[in-house]
Amino acid sequence: MATVTKTPFELVGADAGPLRGDVRTQEHGRGRPAVIICHGFKGFKDWGHFPHLADRLARAGMTAVSFNFSGSGVGPDGESFSEPERFGHATYSNDLADLETVATALEAGTLLEGLAKPTALGVFGHSRGGGLAVLFAAGNAKVKVLVTWAAIGKLIRWDDGMLDRLRQEGRADVVNMRTGEVLPLYTDVLEDFELHKDGKLDLDAAAERIRVPWLIVHGAQDEAVSLSDGERLYTLAQGSARLEIIPGGTHTLGARHPWAGFTPELERGMDLTTEWFTRHLT
Repeated sequence: MATVTKTPFELVGADAGPLRGDVRTQEHGRGRPAVIICHGFKGFKDWGHFPHLADRLARAGMTAVSFNFSGSGVGPDGESFSEPERFGHATYSNDLADLETVATALEAGTLLEGLAKPTALGVFGHSRGGGLAVLFAAGNAKVKVLVTWAAIGKLIRWDDGMLDRLRQEGRADVVNMRTGEVLPLYTDVLEDFELHKDGKLDLDAAAERIRVPWLIVHGAQDEAVSLSDGERLYTLAQGSARLEIIPGGTHTLGARHPWAGFTPELERGMDLTTEWFTRHLT
């Protein structure tokens, strides 16, 4: 088996700043199915299990593309939230534009020098990234397979107190519980949602439009996104999806950052995901 290589890339994000990512594959010059991996809110491409998932997909014969959304707030070191203003002004529309930028460059063969165009395209998303993956897949015929973990069932999830602060003060603070960093959140995300909630940001309508093979994975003990979100997406999918509930699974299926190793729940999620992409994409 060929060795998996990891190569960084940088594009221009929707906020005009850098859009940083990595490509993992066994052979750059040979066309392979590709999977784009989308992280969630306060997440990043190198958080916990994401690099291990990318490696797993690459070892299974696919090209795995992971990246930090331009509004992630994560800087060039790949881990610290050293770009807080980018985080604060992030919007779902910009996230979708970033995803389109990565997919377009990948399909055009311009993402990396010498990287062959993919033979087929799949998308993976976790949490908020799962919701974005659904929105993207619903509007792009190029996406042939979809996998979501702990995907959100609605885009605006903050409580009334948080929303009131945003609307009245124009800003609310978000705490990164892992590091204690305080990040700003501005009204951009609310304004963007209000403008597009009946169009490109209508998550219910997007889920109903999914016709490609869609694997919905959700932990039974998810503390951040209720299992009911996954069940609702499954119902909306009208037969195009398969719902896999992981007994004992948390929001990250037990994965931590810094990486602390696999859990049985995470192994199960990885197995299901690799099998799904292998079966429907390769």
